[in-house]
Amino acid sequence: MPAPVPRQRAIPAAEGGQGTVAAPNESAQELPENRTAAAEAATPSATEPATTATTTTPAQTLLLIEDDPGGTPIVPDLLDQAGRPIRIRTARNLTEAERLLTDDVHCILLDLALPAPGRADDGDELAVLRHVLELAPRHAVLALTGADDTERGAEAVRVGAQDYLIRDELDGRLLSRAIRYAVERKRSDHAERRLAEGRLRAQENRRLERGLLPTPLLDGSPLRFAARYRPGRSRALLGGDFYDVVRTPDGTVHAMIGDVCGHGPDEAALGVELRIAWRALTLAGLCGDQLLSTLQQVLEHERPDDEIFATLCTVDIAPDGRRAGLCLAGHPSPLLARPGMPARLLPYDNNGPALGLLPGARWPRMQVELGAEWSLMLYTDGLIEGRVGDTGERLGQDGMVDLIRRRLSEGLSGEELLRTAVNEVRDLNGGELTDDVAVLLLDRTR
Repeated sequence: MPAPVPRQRAIPAAEGGQGTVAAPNESAQELPENRTAAAEAATPSATEPATTATTTTPAQTLLLIEDDPGGTPIVPDLLDQAGRPIRIRTARNLTEAERLLTDDVHCILLDLALPAPGRADDGDELAVLRHVLELAPRHAVLALTGADDTERGAEAVRVGAQDYLIRDELDGRLLSRAIRYAVERKRSDHAERRLAEGRLRAQENRRLERGLLPTPLLDGSPLRFAARYRPGRSRALLGGDFYDVVRTPDGTVHAMIGDVCGHGPDEAALGVELRIAWRALTLAGLCGDQLLSTLQQVLEHERPDDEIFATLCTVDIAPDGRRAGLCLAGHPSPLLARPGMPARLLPYDNNGPALGLLPGARWPRMQVELGAEWSLMLYTDGLIEGRVGDTGERLGQDGMVDLIRRRLSEGLSGEELLRTAVNEVRDLNGGELTDDVAVLLLDRTR
C-alpha cells in the first residue's frame, strides 16, 4: 500500500496580501501555473534593475503531525519574528513525520490524539509524545490538545514538550509566539544541558586526576614533607610533571621528581605511569642506575611518540638522615639549605641523559653529605624558566637560588616557603607560568 502523500498548505505572506507561499514538500506535486508564476516572479523585468542578493536567516519551518482526514485546517496563518511566512509540513502519522523531520525543521506541533505506532494499548495517554521525543530529541515540541483535555497538555510539558496549545484557541499570533518561545526554550535547555554535562565531565576529570596525585609514604620517618604543584594546562590538576616520596622498610627515604616533555593530557598520563612505576620499583628494592634503566624501558614502551623523553631526579636519604645518594637524568640539581650556610645547588657534574634519549645509557649515583639539620628542595624547570620582567631574561637556577635564600632569611619554611616562592616566580613572569611547576621540600630538624 503506498504511503499517503503529506498535504501542502498555502499561507498568506502578510496582511494586505502579497500572494501565497507554499510550504516546501518533497513529495507534493507543483501545479504548472504555479511554476510559471514562480518563474515570472523570479525573473526581473527589463525596466527593473536586478537587486543584489543578501544573506538572510532562513524562515522557520513547522512540522505539523495531526490526523485530519477531512482536511480541516487547524493551523492559522503564521509569520516569524521577521514577518516572513512560517513554512509548514504536514504529516498524518509518525511514519510520515520521521521522513519529513529534516534538519531545517525548527518546531514540531503534535496532536496528542494520534496513536503511537508499534505500542500496545497500555493506557499511556502520552505514548505518541514519548515516541516523538525519542525521534526528535533536539527539536522543540508543542503539544496540541482539546479544551476539555488540558490536564494531558500540562502532563505533556512535564514529560518533555516545551508547551501545550488548545486546538480551538489557535490563532496566528498565539501560535507564532508559541513556536518562537518553544524554539528558544529548547535551545536554552540544550545549552544548559551541555553546560551541566561539561561540568560533570570536568568534575569527573578532576576527581580522577586528584586520585592520581601522589600520597607520600613517610610513616615512621622524622622528615617533614611539603609540595607545591601547578599544571600549565588550563583547568587541569595534572601536568607532565610528577613527583613522589616513599620510605622503605630499612628506613631509607626515597624522593623523586620528573618532567615529561610537553604539556598535554598524554604527557600527564605518561607522568602518572612513570611515577607509579618508580614507586613500585623502589618498594621492590631497586635504586640508582638499575631503577632508572628500568624506568627508561617503561617510558619507551608507554610513550605515544618516539620523540617523547622525560627528565628525572632521584634522591635516597639514609636512615640516619645525614647523607644521600643522588641520580640526575637530564634534570636540574636539587637545592640544599643548612642553618648558618647559604642555600646552594648540589653537584650536577655526573648528570646523565634524560630518559628515552639514549638506549643503554647509564646514570651514576653521587654520594652527598647533608648534615644534621637541612632542607632539600627538588623542583622542575617550570620554576626556573619563567621570565623576569620585560627584559625577556629567564629567572634561571641562579635567580631561583637567590630567591630561596631571601625567603629563608625571612624565616619561611615548609608549605609557606614553597607557596611564596612559586607566587613570586609567577609575579616576576608577569602572569601565569606556561610550563608545569612541581616543587617538593624535605626538612630534617634536630
